[in-house]
Parts: sequence; structure tokens; C-alpha cells
Amino acid sequence: MSNTIFEELSWRGLIYDATPGFEDWTASGSRTAYIGFDPTASSLHVGSLLPIMGLARMQRFGHRPIALVGGGTGLIGDPSGKSAERQMLTADAVEENLEGIKRQLEPFLDFGSGSNRAVMVNNLDWLGAMGLVDFLRDVGKHFTVNYMLAKESVKRRVQSEEGISYTEFTYMMLQAYDFLELNSLYDCDIQMGGSDQWGNIMAGIDLVRKVRGSKVHGLVFPLVTNASGTKFGKTESGTVWLDPERTSPYRFYQFWLNTDDRDVVPYLKYFTWLSEDDISGLAVAHEAHPGRREAHRALAREVTALVHGESERDQAETAASVLFGGALDQVRVKDLRDIFDDVPSTSLPNDVFSGDGLGILELCEHTGLTASRGEARRLVRAGGLFVNNERIGDEQATVGASHLIEGKLLVLRKGKKSYHLVQIEA
Repeated sequence: MSNTIFEELSWRGLIYDATPGFEDWTASGSRTAYIGFDPTASSLHVGSLLPIMGLARMQRFGHRPIALVGGGTGLIGDPSGKSAERQMLTADAVEENLEGIKRQLEPFLDFGSGSNRAVMVNNLDWLGAMGLVDFLRDVGKHFTVNYMLAKESVKRRVQSEEGISYTEFTYMMLQAYDFLELNSLYDCDIQMGGSDQWGNIMAGIDLVRKVRGSKVHGLVFPLVTNASGTKFGKTESGTVWLDPERTSPYRFYQFWLNTDDRDVVPYLKYFTWLSEDDISGLAVAHEAHPGRREAHRALAREVTALVHGESERDQAETAASVLFGGALDQVRVKDLRDIFDDVPSTSLPNDVFSGDGLGILELCEHTGLTASRGEARRLVRAGGLFVNNERIGDEQATVGASHLIEGKLLVLRKGKKSYHLVQIEA
């Protein structure tokens, strides 16, 4: 393990920029660091994992993490990295989103009773209580328009066709005031975030210096991209969420398992607790035998367990084995539906499988797995027909209620990869 948080973040490639003296500051005592999270949805997505892990790493090195959820700034929206103004949320929607985000942060951060216990705050608590005149007098006077226009996130929007509203223009001052408030309440002396937040972080550092005369620091992580040029966290089916109701643990596991070969080692550094030696060993193994995908499996296992727990991780692995002929008896119906989401399916009433059940040849013809009963008969004789990944060796076999998985479905397979899902109607 590294001796300091700066060393730890450095070897993991997690430092894009930092204020001068950050390394010595964090090495000389316990500090308090915060990161802001945007409550525009009731769930965070995988793009939020880097800052979450950043706070968790700070805590492991004895520093105190603060997770700030932007209930106030979320009502406005940050122009950083945006080409157009976002739709503003209602207060009720933000409050609902806050609850979902809080649940997702708890597995990563220790909110217990230690001296460096994590704290979660909502900036609506102070921004919502501040009047416009007070804000202009106490905060606005410290920012010149020239200073704000010089920031890249503002400059880009001003020069765009859409422009920037006054509402979003003030976002930088609001975030700067967050740093000032946290510095007053918790002696918070570090703000961290993605590299697109550097301008906002520097604004907060300047405000704390001007108002309180305190020296504080900032650090930004690199924005995560992938080698194929696709935005990290996006798939053909959409955003990869941390909420298991939005992205199932199986699909979450598959997202990491399907990481591009060029990205897998950096992602192991970014998103896992594995040591430098462990990751170096996986990198060597990946270089020598890329087809074994040891690094990919380690990445998928580690991150899925972090977000969803070891039990769900194990279920996801079991489910993944189905595509390689693994047994289905330990796989849940919801996972099977995820696995076979894009294969042909047929719905049949439950009573078809009562009594003696339905003949296997008739079932194959009816579902379209085979064009005829004759083809199904030849398939059985050749050993190429499977029900729930179990080979059918008797052309007179029947499929009954005992074959139904949780009473809800059957998985038919022709050959190695031709699947058909049978959904059971109540």
C-alpha cells in the first residue's frame, strides 16, 4: 500500500491536476475533502464511480470525506461540459433523487462514529436560505465578470449558438460558496472532482482565500474515456446505472466484462481496490494470454461486488455461465430474461405443461425452434437439442411443469448458440 493518498492516486493515474502543495498538505495531517454529486436522476451511473472511489480512498488514508449532493445547484444545472442548458428539476424531484443517491454512497463510505467518518450534506440547506441581496453582497462582489468569462466552461457556452443563461452563469459562484460554507462548517480544505470542474474548484479556492483568509486545495481526476471513442458508461442499450432496478447486476457485470482490451488495466486502477502488485500481475497475464480474459473477469468481479455485493456478483457470474452451457438450476428468472433479452421467444399457457406435459418434438415445431417435427427428431438423434441446457436424448420425451424455471419460463437450445425462450402465461 502507498504511504500517502497522493502516492496512491498517482500510481493509479488519477491525478489530472492539483494545486501546488497538495501532496505535502495531505501528507502532514488528516484533511477534509469534498466532492459534489449532481442529483439529476434518482441513481448515479458508472461515471460517478471515479469520484466515489476518490472519496473512499481519501477515507482509507485517514482523511475525512464529505459527499455533497447538490440539492440547490441541482435546481439550476452546471454548464461545465454541456453544450446546451439542461431542463431544471423541481424541488420534489431533486429530493427524491437525493434519497436514491444516498443509498448508493453508503456501501463505499463509512458514516460511522470515527474521527474521519464520512458526512453527507445537501447544499440546498444553505443556498435555499440565502436571499438574492445577501448572495450578491457576500459572494457576487468577489467575482468579476471578466474572471468568470475567462473560465473555459463559460467561454465555450458564450461562444456557442445557444449561449448561456444568467441562471447557469451564476453556477460557478454557487459552487464556490459551497466550498466556503463547508470550510466554515467542517474545516473542509480540499475540493475534488473531474477535470471539467477545475475552473469551478479554483473559483471556490479564491473565494475561501478572500473571505476567510484560509489556504485550501483542489485536485481533479481525468475524465474517463474508452479506447473505442464511445462515452464511458454508455452502451447500445443506454446508460449503465448503479441502481439494480435500472441496470441489473448481470448487465452491470457484463458491461465491465466487455471492457476493451486497451482499457482493462487502467480501469482496474481506477475502479478497484486491487493493489499495484495484483494489477501488475493481471497486466502481465493479459499481455501474455489476452484470450483468457483474466483481467476482464477480475475487473467485473471486483466492481460488481463493490456496487451490488458479493452475492449479486456471484449470481451474475452464474448467469453468465449459462451461455457456455452452464446449469440453469441456480439462475434466477430475472437474470435469464436479461441474458436472453434479444433472442426469439414464445408465450404458452401454463396448462400446456400440466399432466404428462408437451412432447418435445411438438414444442420445437410450435415455438419455431425447428421448422418441423421431422427436423426436431433429427436434432434429437444428433444430440443437438437442449432444454434448460440439458441434452434431450429421447425423441419421445415430454416437457412438463417440473421443467419450468420458477414456473415462469423454459430455455430451448438448438446446437451451440441458437436459443429460444418460452414464457409461461399464468
